[in-house]
Amino acid sequence: MLLFFTLGLLVHFVFFASIFDIYFTSPLVHGMTPQFTPLPPPARRLVLFVADGLRADSLYELDENGNSRAPFIRSIIMHEGSWGISHTRVPTESRPGHVAMIAGFYEDVSAVAKGWKENPVEFDSLFNESKYTWSWGSPDILPMFAKGASGDHVYTYSYDAEREDFGADDATKLDTWVFDKVKDFFHAARNNQSLFSKVNEEKVVFFLHLLGLDTNGHAHRPSSREYKDNIKIVDDRVKEIVSMFQHFYGNDGKTAFIFTSDHGMTDWGSHGAGHPSETLTPLVTWGAGIKYPQKVSADIAPLMASLIGVPFPLNSVGILPVEYLNNTDLFKAESMFTNAVQILEQFKVKMTQKKEATLPFLFTPFKFQVIQDLVASLLTFPLSHFVGHLLICTLGIEVLVLSFFYRYMLTAGLVIFAGWPFLTQLWTRAKVTSLSWTFFSLLLAVFPLMPVVGRKPDLSLVMSAGLLVLLLSLFVITSLIKRKNSFIKEELLVHLLQMLSTVLSMYVVYSTHNSLLKKQGLPLMNQVVSWAILASSLVVPLLSSPVLFQRLVSILLSLMSTYLLLSTGYEALFPLVLSCLMFIWIHMEQETLQQSGVCYKQKLTSIQFSYNTDIIQFRHLCLDDIRRAFFLVFFLVTAFFGTGNIASINSFDLASVYCFLTVFSPFMMGSLMMWKILIPFVLVMCAFEAKYDTYDSKTILFLDFFLMKSHFVFISQHFFFLVKDYGSWLDIGTSISHYVIVMSMTIFLVFLNGLAQLLTTKKLRLYGKPKSHLI
Repeated sequence: MLLFFTLGLLVHFVFFASIFDIYFTSPLVHGMTPQFTPLPPPARRLVLFVADGLRADSLYELDENGNSRAPFIRSIIMHEGSWGISHTRVPTESRPGHVAMIAGFYEDVSAVAKGWKENPVEFDSLFNESKYTWSWGSPDILPMFAKGASGDHVYTYSYDAEREDFGADDATKLDTWVFDKVKDFFHAARNNQSLFSKVNEEKVVFFLHLLGLDTNGHAHRPSSREYKDNIKIVDDRVKEIVSMFQHFYGNDGKTAFIFTSDHGMTDWGSHGAGHPSETLTPLVTWGAGIKYPQKVSADIAPLMASLIGVPFPLNSVGILPVEYLNNTDLFKAESMFTNAVQILEQFKVKMTQKKEATLPFLFTPFKFQVIQDLVASLLTFPLSHFVGHLLICTLGIEVLVLSFFYRYMLTAGLVIFAGWPFLTQLWTRAKVTSLSWTFFSLLLAVFPLMPVVGRKPDLSLVMSAGLLVLLLSLFVITSLIKRKNSFIKEELLVHLLQMLSTVLSMYVVYSTHNSLLKKQGLPLMNQVVSWAILASSLVVPLLSSPVLFQRLVSILLSLMSTYLLLSTGYEALFPLVLSCLMFIWIHMEQETLQQSGVCYKQKLTSIQFSYNTDIIQFRHLCLDDIRRAFFLVFFLVTAFFGTGNIASINSFDLASVYCFLTVFSPFMMGSLMMWKILIPFVLVMCAFEAKYDTYDSKTILFLDFFLMKSHFVFISQHFFFLVKDYGSWLDIGTSISHYVIVMSMTIFLVFLNGLAQLLTTKKLRLYGKPKSHLI
């Protein structure tokens, strides 16, 4: 048994770590042969303007007077060049956007490990393939294309990083600095023979990075006067630069111009996600080799490489937009062929590297003989049973998967659960139990519909949960008083202690809330009492009777005292409702197994928890085993999402831990919130443990635990393929969180099961040994 669980944990740890090796290591390969079109290119030089943070609609739309904010760009659109909307890919940040444009691929997420400031893996780019590249702009963007370039032919001119100030009076100075430096550069070139010779070479690139719009957008929003005036300034200065190029090169018609943006911006001045205002950017091209206006899609990196005749960037995966080219059919065909060979080279190198680093018997072509064998084996089952069971299992698993995205799917599942007794013979055998199951299933179904984030604290609900716990304690004490045995004093003392803990928890929550409202801080006595209740919550249940019903109630009462301290609203009621449903579930499963003849019905007040791992009897797997395992998995997922959590850190309110500490301490606060999450898990696992003591069969426990793990494996495989290494940080983080949550559940359920066994089977005594009575 120990070996089985050890191997299982090892496998899950391997799967857990595999996503970081598969999704978050660089896909780039090296060693390809540069590919370029052998025919003469249409342009000798390329000028690339990138207006950082410029939205497409802000450039193209007319102002309130019906005039264009960028009249020069507008005239290019109408008469000289090709234009359109370029679609950037999330995350819509400056570095990934520039890498896509200039290197031709979407930068992998491993760049975040260095804050997107340095290259985690060196890559080829248009600038590296050029004869010379001169660039002006932000110190955050330019160095990444110069670092790692072969030779010293990429020149960068940047202003000081301190200039990038969101609180500056005039962020347009960032753009005017660039334009002024470019004009100074060409003025100096007329008086410097060496520089004059270089700028007159072919295959040269001039890159102007304009950060003013991005800075004004962050500081004042894209709808502001500052942002719109910045567009006008950029348009005027681009006109000056274009005129200067034409004059400097004597109107030779060998200059290609591209004006675009790396990303857009939301109405509230942010970017990084996938809203159209962030992903839709302008693209305007004109000059040598460019056709007149038309509607086509374009990958910018191969387009620029083709225009000036340099090799396509080795890591580029872009497809050349031949519709933009104003050249012969032969030139277009050669360019398309070169583009295809360049992409094929990456595949060949990647395949060779994988083959060299993989064991031979693992690197084999996929055999279609595999699918046929699988279909043949499945067809051996009766078709009706196979299809029915497959649909039910698939539907159940998909509901659980969808619940990670839409919490209301748990509500739908619990509503279906509510009707379960009426679809079986349970309704005729145990009407009261069936009605109770339906009532508490529907009551629990309300919680996934409650708000997740942004809710205000509601102490009345926390106090209501505390009062319900006190009523439950009084009910238990009343039932104990009616019993006549020698242990009544000890048990009464335990329950009175738990009632005191509940009262103290309610007082501390109320007192702390009022103290913080008055800005008086967390009272020291409240803090001491809170930590004392937390420390005792796992010890006090061990003092109670090992009788199943009493021990489960004791565990609930102790954990509820801690949970009240960690609650701010409706979630305080959740463990109470969940535990009631768990009690009824134990009764329902007992009726089911008695009906099938697996065990005989016993009174829960007479059954005691026992620690026994021996498997005495064996039996075949039945459909009820799969159903029980699915119920357990469903309740475990509900235990997490039902309390208002989502797979994002912003769903956890720091106000939950204010009864314990208010000074920011990430580790301590995170640990307390983690324990709050685990309390409903512990309650479910204790009920899981209790079910099998009522059956007196560890075989069923082993089967159901194995099937439960199997359910989680199927769910985890869904999220394994849903992990994203592209998109906004919210999308990437959420996809990782989903996989981590499922795999963590699978791994830590073993430990939670051990904790549940400890809480249910161990017994501590307040004093001495019990007296023996001879009968």
